[in-house]
Amino acid sequence: MNETRHGDTAIWPPVDPVRAGLSGRCPRCGEGRLFKGFLAVGDRCGNCRLDYSFADAGDGPAVFVILIIGFVVVGLALWMEVNHNPPLWLHFMLWIPLTLVLSLAALRALKGLLIVLQYRNKAAEGRLENGSGGEER
Repeated sequence: MNETRHGDTAIWPPVDPVRAGLSGRCPRCGEGRLFKGFLAVGDRCGNCRLDYSFADAGDGPAVFVILIIGFVVVGLALWMEVNHNPPLWLHFMLWIPLTLVLSLAALRALKGLLIVLQYRNKAAEGRLENGSGGEER
């Protein structure tokens, strides 16, 4: 454990958000597991006991995966079609499995990254304020 105590509160050293997010580690300590399944976020860190109830990546990871993996696979398929003109069955045999494997790998990594960045930047749901300085409900 890399924490230092200051009274009753523990101070954790900063964690590299990219390394912690891509490896599925806790955003506070960088050691505990973030996921309890393939994509399901755990309840809390097994190391520092951080409550993961704040974690809500929404549809962001899926959108990034669609855009990035789609760009790569379509680009490669077009290049192969123009340069080698393979039969259609070969396109199916190459690009469908590649798309599935890359998408699943990227989805977990990007979900972890977005959750760690959400924690680090203290991102929360937006709230409207009324004119008197108080929050509307």
